[in-house]
Amino acid sequence: MPAHVLGVTTLRDRLLPLVSLRAIFGLPPATRSETNKVVVVSLPGASGRPMAIGVVMDKVNAVLRVDRAAVTPLPATLAHGADRERGEIRSICRLDQGRRLVSVLSAEAMFDPTELAAWRAEPKGAAAQDDAGDRSDDTGDVTMSDTRGEDSQYVIFRLLGEDYGVPVEAVREIVRVPEQLTRVPRTPDFIEGVINLRGTVLPVIDQRRRFGLAEAARSDRQRIMVFVIQGQHVGFIVDSVSEVGRIPDAAIAAAPELAGERAKVVRGIANLTTQNRMIQLLDVDGLVDPAEQAALPALGALAA
Repeated sequence: MPAHVLGVTTLRDRLLPLVSLRAIFGLPPATRSETNKVVVVSLPGASGRPMAIGVVMDKVNAVLRVDRAAVTPLPATLAHGADRERGEIRSICRLDQGRRLVSVLSAEAMFDPTELAAWRAEPKGAAAQDDAGDRSDDTGDVTMSDTRGEDSQYVIFRLLGEDYGVPVEAVREIVRVPEQLTRVPRTPDFIEGVINLRGTVLPVIDQRRRFGLAEAARSDRQRIMVFVIQGQHVGFIVDSVSEVGRIPDAAIAAAPELAGERAKVVRGIANLTTQNRMIQLLDVDGLVDPAEQAALPALGALAA
C-alpha cells in the first residue's frame, strides 16, 4: 500500500480505510496521541453509492459556519504540482477580519485517481452487503444505526462520561475554550464569563455546572458549543464533542422522569442497541429559561 495508507479499522460494522494527512502533505511523522482525530469524508463510490475514507489528523480545533463571501479561490501563483487543477488546497477562508487564514481542502483531490479507482472496485456481493448495513450520506456523516426509516442529524457531545445530542441545525459553531474567559461583574451566577467571538460578546455557560455535575479542570478536549436561543448567541462549555451523526427516529423514546436542570431540557433518549449506547437528546431552547434569557443582552454593555 502507499505510505500514506495506515490500514483499515471497523466503524459501525463497516471497514473504513485510514490515511494520514501528514503523509499526504509530505510532513514528517509524529507520535500519535489522544488529540489525534479521524475525520470521515465521503467520496463518490462505485455504482453511485458514497464511499467513506477516514483521514487521520493531529487534532480538530473547531467546527465553523462561514459566510461564502469569506472564502476565495487559491491564487494561481500558490498552486503546485504538475496538474494545477488537482491541488489539495482549493480555496482560502478569511476569519477574524483577515487576521486568520484557513486553507480549505478538496477531499477528492487529496487522493490519486488510480488509488481511488482501486478503492471503488467492489468485490462480488459487496453491493448487497452495503444495502443491508450502515450507509454514508452525501455530507460525509456515517449513519449511527442500520435501522431503516426516517432519521435526523445530531451533534453528539460528552459530559462526565455521558453522551448528549442536539439537532445539528441548532449548532451555530463549535470553538475551542480560550485560556481565559473574561468574568464580568454583576452577571448572573449561571454565566461562566464572556469571550470575544469575531467581534461579538458571547456569554458562556459551563454545562457541567448547569446540570449540577462535578466541575472539571480546563482541558484541551473541552469545546464551546454556540447555539442561537431566541435570537441570542450563547456558548456552552462541554467536555468534548464526539461526532456528527444520524439517529433513526425509531430509536428515540420519550425521556424518563429526571431531576434538576436535565428535567427541563432532555426531550428524549436514543437507544442505539447495536452500539450498546444511549444518548440523551436535548431541547436547546430549554437550556436558558425566559428570566435568564432577559439578562443575556445586557452582558455586551457590561463587558464593554
